[in-house]
Amino acid sequence: MTASENTELARAEAAVEAHSASLKKELGVKDLALTQILFIVGLTWIGVAGKLGSSNMLFWLVALVLFYLPSAAVVMYLNKLMPLEGGLYQWAKLGFNQTVGFMLAWNLWLYVIVFTSEIGLQASTYLSYALGPSAAWMTKSTWFVALASAAILSLMVVASTIGLSVGKWVHNLGGVTMLTIFGALLLLPIIGLLTGTLPAYHPFRITMPEMSLLNLNLLGKMGFGALGGFEYIAILAGETRSPAASMRKSVFIAAPVIALMFILGTSTVVAYIPANDIDLVGPMAQVLRVGFAPFGIAGPLVTVAILMTLATRVAQATFSFTAVTRLPMVAGWDSMLPAWFSRLHSKYQTPVNSILLVGVCSFALAVLSNIGVGQAEAFQLLFNASGIFYALTYVVMFAIPLFGLRGVSPRPPLWLRVASMSGLLMTLLYIGLSVFPIIKVDSVSTFALKVSGVIVAMNLVGVGILLASRRRATT
Repeated sequence: MTASENTELARAEAAVEAHSASLKKELGVKDLALTQILFIVGLTWIGVAGKLGSSNMLFWLVALVLFYLPSAAVVMYLNKLMPLEGGLYQWAKLGFNQTVGFMLAWNLWLYVIVFTSEIGLQASTYLSYALGPSAAWMTKSTWFVALASAAILSLMVVASTIGLSVGKWVHNLGGVTMLTIFGALLLLPIIGLLTGTLPAYHPFRITMPEMSLLNLNLLGKMGFGALGGFEYIAILAGETRSPAASMRKSVFIAAPVIALMFILGTSTVVAYIPANDIDLVGPMAQVLRVGFAPFGIAGPLVTVAILMTLATRVAQATFSFTAVTRLPMVAGWDSMLPAWFSRLHSKYQTPVNSILLVGVCSFALAVLSNIGVGQAEAFQLLFNASGIFYALTYVVMFAIPLFGLRGVSPRPPLWLRVASMSGLLMTLLYIGLSVFPIIKVDSVSTFALKVSGVIVAMNLVGVGILLASRRRATT
């Protein structure tokens, strides 16, 4: 690295650290580890993997080797090099340039807007399951979904404004709840064996799968879809005590726990539910109902599990919401957006204007997405679009060690570049297959065109915002 490049990189990092000095340092290793467990573990993925039957173990191992471990390694490397508020945005900006950084932040911002806009629809679905057939109207009522969205998003705005002094406890409680739910799931086959209600249980059996497009699709979803997320907590590096060391320690703690939760959770589903009968919407509730039915407690237990699942989903959305509100703030620091986005609350030192904007946009999308399409298709459209927005940020992240960091010496080691290429290819596999639905819709091609159109149109909007900010800066 030349002296001028070294000085330029150091100056850029010092500027970010100076802005971050006013932020409260609320997060430690325990908070990061629990939040990673909360954010990464998705309860539906054990159902998706269960569709593979006894070959799910091989697919999990492939996904772990080709995506999970590479992503953890790249995140730890980049966070050690640039432990800055804004996380992946800063890595892309300093690893490539401001344009790449801005477009990455734009896609990540869009991902969370879509992700949080689903919360009212999902809350209505969970409540209808918990309350029984008499509450089935909730998922079909546009006004009820809108009301649920408004209530939950309002709570997110308040919690994010108060800051991580409160928010971290919501995230920690969500992580503990997630561990509790999976604890019950993992104990179920052991109880079944001891009581004779389960004839056999082989959690680590490996069988060769059939090679098909469906299985390739499932591999992509089990890779990026299920196992992505380690980089997200790094957005809050400026609000973390000793961010480089804390992030590394939390990954070492959370990574094996998350892997075991997915593998053993899927093995429980496979042990109790035939592959063709697995409910992809609520596999957790389904397997608990079947597994505990012989003991006469299935009904109340499943109701509690559904409500706990809803609590973890709200906690996940709250964390996503809180972290992404920092992206417009740091873009404002770089004069990529007006200073209005970087304005901090006088008491809580949080980006209150950015928080309000994310809340309003999420609610608007929640209402608009339920107009003119069925509930299942609306959810699938939002789900696929949000996944692609998020995956595009991973394309940039894996590209940084491969093609970026031109001013850094020594270059990233060969093993890290190989890991980056593996993660990049798995991410591209996910993107390529995510434009298609996994549910029955009126027209597959129309659905794919809708998803692709949304991705292209919203990125063109991002380009327009970027060009406008540059024109404003030169006038």
